[in-house]
Amino acid sequence: MSKFSRFAVGMVLIIAVLFALSLIVGAVHIPVEQVVRILFLPSADIQADPAIKSSWIYIVLQNRLPQAITAMLCGASLAVCGLMLQTAFRNPLAGPSIFGINSGASLGVALVMLLLGGSITAGSFSLTGFVAVLFAAFVGAMAVMALILLFSTMVRNNVMLLIIGIMIGYISSSAISLLNFFATEQGVQSYMVWGLGNFGGVSMEQMPSFALITLAGLLGALMLIKPLNALLLGEQYAENLGINTQRVRNYLLFVTGILTAITTAFCGPIAFIGLAVPHIARMLLTTDNHQYLMPATILTGAAIALLCNVICVLPGSQGIIPLNAVTPIMGAPVIIYVILKQRGK
Repeated sequence: MSKFSRFAVGMVLIIAVLFALSLIVGAVHIPVEQVVRILFLPSADIQADPAIKSSWIYIVLQNRLPQAITAMLCGASLAVCGLMLQTAFRNPLAGPSIFGINSGASLGVALVMLLLGGSITAGSFSLTGFVAVLFAAFVGAMAVMALILLFSTMVRNNVMLLIIGIMIGYISSSAISLLNFFATEQGVQSYMVWGLGNFGGVSMEQMPSFALITLAGLLGALMLIKPLNALLLGEQYAENLGINTQRVRNYLLFVTGILTAITTAFCGPIAFIGLAVPHIARMLLTTDNHQYLMPATILTGAAIALLCNVICVLPGSQGIIPLNAVTPIMGAPVIIYVILKQRGK
């Protein structure tokens, strides 16, 4: 068995264990055997069993199960976005938030929560509550992505495009700060809670749409394996091989934008997973070949996100730790190590 095969099998086993823990561990204690029965018995048998509380059925099927699936898909999506950006822009510190896509989503949410009072109304069109937040986050992220794609047609230099993305992020952050200054206390609190990140934002009813978009984005990323391998040797080399680097970059930005937008819209701006996980995958696999590195990054991202999800619910009845309080603990040491390693070179 090859090194990659051993890695893949080991990572799948880790994901399976963490997925099971995500269903078992939580603020409400549910016996393991009852969780298994709820998952695998027919619905009629579950409802008829007096030993299984109706609240347990709801918690497992409507809360923990979609949360675990969301964590896997979000982790894989953000990780693969980070890998593509780091390769395309030849920058180990590039991540899905570097182009301001996360900031665009945050600005959209800030406009709804802090300026519009939590609802969007235009004539007969009206959205309120979570749906309004979701819509605003997605529109904000896609608007920034469209702006970046526009600039990518004008600027061929990757470093310059990277700087433009950072500047767009600063402009969005500045607008959010102004909105916070003039907002009500309740609006600021609601916005801060959203900004902490949460894998529990996707319901089972929304899961098919969420999963379809993220899986389509991951498939789109896998189609970029060959051009990304060519880009490792430089843009000139890739162009000599007949690869249209401008088209590849635009396609990459589009896939990254879609994946970042959908994850941020449902789960909030999640820090460090996209930035750190590609480096973890590289260290574990010791290769830059995207034929192995990209699937490894997808698996590692899913595992890390599930681990963060489990850590968040470990306090049990005492409450749930915010997601963005956990991800930096796992991601920041990796980035520090990468910076020191680059300095050594």
